[in-house]
Amino acid sequence: MPSAEALKKYAHLLVCGGCNLQPGQELYVSADVTQAPLVRLIVAEAYAAGASNVTSYFTDEQVSRINYDCKSVERFSEFPEWRAVLQNGVAERGAALLFISSEDPMGFAGVDPKKLSAFQVAATKACRAWRDGMDFGRNVWVIAGAASPAWAARVFPDLPEEEAMERLWQAILLTARADGDDPLADWRAHDESFRDRTAWLNQQRFDALRYRNSLGTDLVIGLNPDGLWAGGGETTVSGQRFYPNMPTEEIYTTPDWRRVDGVVVASMPLNHGGALVRDFRVEFKNGRVCAWSAAEGEDILTSIIETDEGAHHLGECALVPYGNPIQRTGVLFLNTLYDENAACHLALGRGFAECVEGGRDLDAEALKERGINDSMTHVDFMIGTADLTITGIKANGEEVPVFVNGVWA
Repeated sequence: MPSAEALKKYAHLLVCGGCNLQPGQELYVSADVTQAPLVRLIVAEAYAAGASNVTSYFTDEQVSRINYDCKSVERFSEFPEWRAVLQNGVAERGAALLFISSEDPMGFAGVDPKKLSAFQVAATKACRAWRDGMDFGRNVWVIAGAASPAWAARVFPDLPEEEAMERLWQAILLTARADGDDPLADWRAHDESFRDRTAWLNQQRFDALRYRNSLGTDLVIGLNPDGLWAGGGETTVSGQRFYPNMPTEEIYTTPDWRRVDGVVVASMPLNHGGALVRDFRVEFKNGRVCAWSAAEGEDILTSIIETDEGAHHLGECALVPYGNPIQRTGVLFLNTLYDENAACHLALGRGFAECVEGGRDLDAEALKERGINDSMTHVDFMIGTADLTITGIKANGEEVPVFVNGVWA
């Protein structure tokens, strides 16, 4: 574990920076039982910030694995009513939602992917207020990392447990900008760094982006005419600023789900629900996935794409320059929160309402008509490389370099 002072500083950053918790606001924090020491500090920081109530929801990854091994697929289609009441309730009361990610990247290896998919679909249906609270800017939500022995052993398999844990914690605090004298000030400065890029992209009004690299990616992604780029922090409809991902290095938008053509090749492994997919490619035609393959975990990739019709379409494209602070650590985290912020990425599934003008005031049907995809899932996968070229194409055919050799042109 980091020093008590370092861990307290991190907890303070998550509560007062990431969540920007307001006096009288409720906090919901979810974490594995291995993270109890950090959660205790988070709860204390929340009450110090004036929280009205803090709900801590603990999971146990090993117990979850036993459940997946022993229960039928049909059982995973039945989401527990008590949990839906809990999650929908805190969302409806305007709570800030904080998720601590520390899972073993291979914790669910070998689990029937139909069980993983069935649980996700059931959870999304049962917890509509919870999902909509995050999707439509009603709730603050934050995902941040914390080292666990199982995760550290996967990332640093050749090191003793104590040293592996130390290395992983160092990388987590470094990439979250939590290791300086004033992390809150560092995050405000980091947030500012996104503004010029997002403003430039929004001014360009690109009709499409073309991606190419030596891995074999050759893809054209159509954009929405009134689409918006975003990055860094977000703001709820009530005006509360927060940071959904800690760390974050991405600027992103939601493409037109109907206009994607070509092939994209993943540049990093994908950890989905504790199972890895490696060396995979996805082909699109007229916006829809038409073929896919993977050297490892193809059944997992299939289960993602076949979650529902929306999972056959894109919901996000994100720009992350090669050589950013996360990528420079040289650590393959095997955790999407970190790896997606180390490289340009795309996402299959649900799009973002805030990425189209007036989107937060529209229902799902109206959003889909505007080009924003709807799905029960949203799965990011990394495509960035040192030789990635991204070209912006305007409606009049003009081409503008956006990325050259993996970085901003």
